[in-house]
Amino acid sequence: MPVPYVTYEGIKFPPAYNSEHSLSFAHNEFLVRDDDIFNVTYPKSGMRGTVWMTEILSLIRSHGCPSWSRTVLNSDHMPWFSTRLGLESALSYPPPRLLTCHLPRHIFPKSFSHSSAKVIYTLRDPRDVVVSYYYFSKMCNSYEDPTSFEQFLRDFLNGELPHGSWFKHVRGWMEMKDAENFFFITYEELKQDLRSSVRRLCQFLGQDLDDDAISSVVQNASFTAMQENPMCSSILLPADIMDQTKGQFLRKGICGDWKNHFTVAQSETFDRIYWDRMQGLNMTFPWDR
Repeated sequence: MPVPYVTYEGIKFPPAYNSEHSLSFAHNEFLVRDDDIFNVTYPKSGMRGTVWMTEILSLIRSHGCPSWSRTVLNSDHMPWFSTRLGLESALSYPPPRLLTCHLPRHIFPKSFSHSSAKVIYTLRDPRDVVVSYYYFSKMCNSYEDPTSFEQFLRDFLNGELPHGSWFKHVRGWMEMKDAENFFFITYEELKQDLRSSVRRLCQFLGQDLDDDAISSVVQNASFTAMQENPMCSSILLPADIMDQTKGQFLRKGICGDWKNHFTVAQSETFDRIYWDRMQGLNMTFPWDR
């Protein structure tokens, strides 16, 4: 069945969470505060996209104490402020706010430009993004069920999936890479050395955590801990939103799974388009090496 996606500024968004009003309000009217912290990703940028970073930031906020993370839904720690329900939560959220979204830079709140709010942007190997997004779309009823992996990959490369083009998303946000209120990190770096990544995040956020608190953040933000935490794993979501019989919300949490899905021809096509679209960015990511 075709899904009646919401369209805003030429980009498709899942209808269950988004409305044209919520997206327009987030873009044009949402008042960003100087102490806001935004968690921004393109969908499926590692362990269910924003979920891992949301957990890390929540644990940093609580100085490593996991009680908040274990008793409150992950999505309630950092409201999705551009969605219908999340906008309401964000507007009533006591400062300092933790907020999250998949918005590209050009439709991010206009008031952000006049603030000193912080943005944390997480990237992931786009080939792994495609695979993760493909399986997520099969589970989530707000997305059209992919006809095939080959077609899904083609739609990804053409920027025709919900939330728009990965390439434009990354290029738009990377224009801020030298701003002092912007922090970017890759999923691969988080996987390789979570402790060092947490320390860097703490420094960026001005949070002084001791070694024990850092260790608690690392332990409670591990893939295993999050899989076992119902506040993160989405098992509490109703079946009409997330059909868990079709897969796991936190599926694998690994790097390089694309190698089990791409044919040689698909890999060559992807590489050609990737290097063409990323020209002039003058940045090297872990998956480029």
